[in-house]
Amino acid sequence: MKPVQVTLQAPCTVDRLFACVEDLACYRSWLDLVQRADPIGEGVWSVVLSARLGPLRRSKQLRMVRCAYEAGHLVRFERHELDGRAHAGWVLEVEVLAADSGSELVMTMSYDGQWWGPLIERLLTEQIAAARPRLVALAMGG
Repeated sequence: MKPVQVTLQAPCTVDRLFACVEDLACYRSWLDLVQRADPIGEGVWSVVLSARLGPLRRSKQLRMVRCAYEAGHLVRFERHELDGRAHAGWVLEVEVLAADSGSELVMTMSYDGQWWGPLIERLLTEQIAAARPRLVALAMGG
């Protein structure tokens, strides 16, 4: 799957928007795909993703690690399991920039496995697009 990238403009400061995306535990409040995101160590989360495709609901549990961090600007999370088996890669990178209207978020999500096959790109795009108003509301303090 090619990476899914979405952008978002928010009429708030960069710091307020970044505060909503730097911790995976916050994602549950604005992104339906994230059913759980529990911290299990410094910069490590146990994440459960779940989505409906037609009559089927699929779930996936991942161990995600914050691999890059530039305060107020960039955060990158990658899947890192500890069971010694090969797993499909999941990567989420979020960049927050100053913009004329306040701030701009650029989110890139990629997945290199077979979970849901070719539908995953469409699913991720729809999920992130639907989350835009909730993320802006959260960043605005609502």
